[in-house]
Amino acid sequence: MISNRLGLAMILVSGFAGAHGPDGTPGSTAVAAGRASVRAAGEGVVYTKPDQARIDIGVVSQAATAQAAGAQNATATQMVLERLRRVPNSKAGIRTGGCSLNPNYRFDRGKRSLNGYNAVNTVEVTSHDLAGLGTLIDAAIEAGANQIQLKFGLKDEKPACDEALHKATEDARSSAAAMASALGLKLGRVLSLEQGAAEPARPVMAAAEAHAIEVRAAVILTMAVE
Repeated sequence: MISNRLGLAMILVSGFAGAHGPDGTPGSTAVAAGRASVRAAGEGVVYTKPDQARIDIGVVSQAATAQAAGAQNATATQMVLERLRRVPNSKAGIRTGGCSLNPNYRFDRGKRSLNGYNAVNTVEVTSHDLAGLGTLIDAAIEAGANQIQLKFGLKDEKPACDEALHKATEDARSSAAAMASALGLKLGRVLSLEQGAAEPARPVMAAAEAHAIEVRAAVILTMAVE
C-alpha cells in the first residue's frame, strides 16, 4: 500500500480511464500527455527563539456613570503610560491601543437593571529586551493596570519561513521518491511545485520548546516518473 502521512500523495498516469486529480477534474494537472507522475505533499516545521515581545496592558475602571468611568479610566491610563516611560534603560515602543465604554447590567428574576459602566483602555508595549519584560509588567501593575497579556514573536520571520519551506520541499521529494521506488520507478524532472497557505508564526508553550516560536510551511510537489 502506498501512503502519505498528509493524505495528499498519489501516483498519476495521464490517459488512465476515469482518473481524477485532487480537485475532482479528469486526469492529472501539470502532467504532459502520456507521462506518469507522482504527487506528494510535504511539511516543514522550524522552532526558533523569539527576539521580541508585545505586552497588551489593560486598564479597567468601573463607575456609576459613563462620564465617571471614562474620566477615571483616562486618568489611570495616563498614570500607566507615564510610569512605563520612566522605566530605566527601556527602549520599548509604547502606544495606546483600543478603548471601550460599556454598561453593566444586573439581572434579578428575569428583570434587567443598569449597574454602572465599565471603561477599558489598552496600552501596547513592544520590546526586544526579553530579559526586561518583568520590569515593564511590574511598572504597569504598580501604576494601576489590571490586565496583562504577553505575546512572543519575531522581528523578521523570513529566515525561519525560508528554512521551513526548504524542509517542506525535502519532505515532499522524499515522499515522492518512496512512492516511485515502491512501483519500481525513478523520479524524473519537477513538473510543478506549489506552496501551501502560509501560517503565521506562533508561540509554543510545550515543555520541550518553552517560549519557542513555531513556523510551518507546506508544499505540493509533482514530479515525472520513469
